[in-house]
Amino acid sequence: MELMAQVVSIGTGADGWRNTGPTLTSRRMLLDEMDNRGDETGLDPPAAPDDDTVPEAVRRVADVLVGAGVEARLHEFLESTPTATAAARAIGCGPDQIVKSLIFVCDGDPALVMVSGSSRADDAKIAKAVGAKSVKIAKPAVVFDRTGFEVGGVAPFPLPNIRTAICDRRLLSHDVVWAGAGSVRHMVALAPHDLVKLASAKAADVSARSIGSD
Repeated sequence: MELMAQVVSIGTGADGWRNTGPTLTSRRMLLDEMDNRGDETGLDPPAAPDDDTVPEAVRRVADVLVGAGVEARLHEFLESTPTATAAARAIGCGPDQIVKSLIFVCDGDPALVMVSGSSRADDAKIAKAVGAKSVKIAKPAVVFDRTGFEVGGVAPFPLPNIRTAICDRRLLSHDVVWAGAGSVRHMVALAPHDLVKLASAKAADVSARSIGSD
């Protein structure tokens, strides 16, 4: 199965990003094939980055997308998107389509918990889903140590040091969701079922009622 993934270059228009045209079938293409067309501003498009200009963490995410052969689009934004609110605004979607990839420490072991940007994770529900007595959000240093991603840019994959992953069922109701892709300026759009597969997650009810976008 060929990967059908597209990268989005830093845009020069008001929305901050722009789609590329070609279907991409390798990480080299995923990272380097940028749009050669100017946008509505008439300005020249940015030069295609090479591996040295793409953050290493983002390259790890790109490798997973290519290796899995899923349909996805990797986006790079002009401004950072460290919160669900910022991400939804940059993309132009609702916060319920934003995936918050959170790391919790459950009985001493890290676990990935994915909830929508319009929800918060419920500790009690997480504890029930993973069979743990103690559940607490991981500190930023622990997040980086266990995932290799900084808080604000945590991707749900690859996470070789995380053995437990939960995806809130609310995310499964959308055709497309947007998850962090390794930095505060990169996100990946993909189908929820592919998100679950790539994160090796199980679906469960782990969110509280909607609370806003952060």
